[in-house]
Amino acid sequence: MKCPFCGHENTRVIDSRPAEDNNSIRRRRVCDECGKRFTTYEKVETIPLIIIKKDNNRESYDRSKIEAGVLRACHKRPVSVQEITRLVDEVENEIFNMEEKEISSQTVGELVMNKLKELDAVAYVRFASVYREFKDINTFMEELKNVLK
Repeated sequence: MKCPFCGHENTRVIDSRPAEDNNSIRRRRVCDECGKRFTTYEKVETIPLIIIKKDNNRESYDRSKIEAGVLRACHKRPVSVQEITRLVDEVENEIFNMEEKEISSQTVGELVMNKLKELDAVAYVRFASVYREFKDINTFMEELKNVLK
């Protein structure tokens, strides 16, 4: 592993442990040349996942799209960045545990909504209103009634 500070090729691992998400390995390294320490993360390379959109177009899975949607839904809500990251990690784990090469965006959206419902009801309704494309106030009210049950 090349040192990010001096570019020297020889670095040593001084500590290795599972990362917080338990899906990667966190390694503390030290450069033999400059002596500076840095952290790397090692993650298992997974098979490429294809998302089937509503219009039947296919695109590569992109974690940042889930993060962006959840961030928008949680805007000005008492939800921490750690909670959002954990939610996205959980959704991602469920997606990859399905061991499918292709998955519908509807499945992904439902997983996100289920996690948001547990995390924050307002964020859930915000996400659902965009994701399910509420056309009028009656559809919105129906979903609110379901949340209140």
